[in-house]
Amino acid sequence: MERILFSKPYLRPCMLSFRHCRKILLEGPTFQNSPSWCLHPWASEHITVRGINVRNPWYAQNGDGLDIDSCKYVNVENSTFDVGDDAICFKSGKNKEGRDFGRPSEFISVRGCTVYHGHGGIVAGSEMSGGVRHIRVTDCTFIGTDIGIRFKSCRGRGGVVEQIAIENIRMSKIAGDAISFNLYYEGHSGSGEYGGEQFEPISEETPVFRNISIEDVVCKGAKKALFINGLPEMPIQNLSMKDISIESEEGIVCRNTKELRISDTIVRSKNGPAASFHQCEAAWLRRIQLPAEREDDRIIAITGDRTSGFEYDGLSPGLKLIVSDEVLSMRSFHE
Repeated sequence: MERILFSKPYLRPCMLSFRHCRKILLEGPTFQNSPSWCLHPWASEHITVRGINVRNPWYAQNGDGLDIDSCKYVNVENSTFDVGDDAICFKSGKNKEGRDFGRPSEFISVRGCTVYHGHGGIVAGSEMSGGVRHIRVTDCTFIGTDIGIRFKSCRGRGGVVEQIAIENIRMSKIAGDAISFNLYYEGHSGSGEYGGEQFEPISEETPVFRNISIEDVVCKGAKKALFINGLPEMPIQNLSMKDISIESEEGIVCRNTKELRISDTIVRSKNGPAASFHQCEAAWLRRIQLPAEREDDRIIAITGDRTSGFEYDGLSPGLKLIVSDEVLSMRSFHE
């Protein structure tokens, strides 16, 4: 018998995919055990997702819950997710194909949702080459996810993620970072965690993350409280964080940011420096408490020859600032 060989690879399909649709309502049912992504609206608009349940095994590869891809006017509310990959994710195509299509995910509201397992509770990226903007996430709970609030991309993607507001989030038992911005994400967990200092030319392939606010977040249990890892040539810009309370194994790590503002925040960490800031331009800290478990860890390390305009005020008693000689400028608000 003649053997027929198929050279074209076939990917596992999504369970439910909408393409170029309008006025979609998903209300009430349970979706579970999808071959790949569970719900995937693509290039569609006026979508309402209300009161649904999405379930995939924790080991399900690419078992995303809801991937909103190049869509606009989307409302997701009062739904639960327990999945094997990202739970609620904003996407807009990958690399050149996504940039050429040029349709961002925008005008999206997520509120009152609960995520149990998943690689991320709320996620932007990493396929965001057409852009993600005008997103509001409120009143959500993440329990036992790998990462709580997650932004991810890498060189080659391009695209702009901006005008994002995340408010009133409750998290517990987070395996990794409570809040993560990783611009060295290469397709698998933990990839390129810190990156390097090498600049690459800025082009349409350079991803941009800017104008993002995160407020009123409580997290009881995470490996790292805050991880920000921007690109040297394109720092994460205009990121505001306010009214944050996190209990974690490790504290705050910020690299390659511009106009970073952290205020009214408490991070209780057990190991390592309470916070470190490297190559952070125009950052300011106000009313920050970092009560590290060990007295020797109650330090804020500030490094990098591009760190300038670093300002602080109202730091908790006992914190020590360790500033490298290469830092260009920093001052207290009282000076």
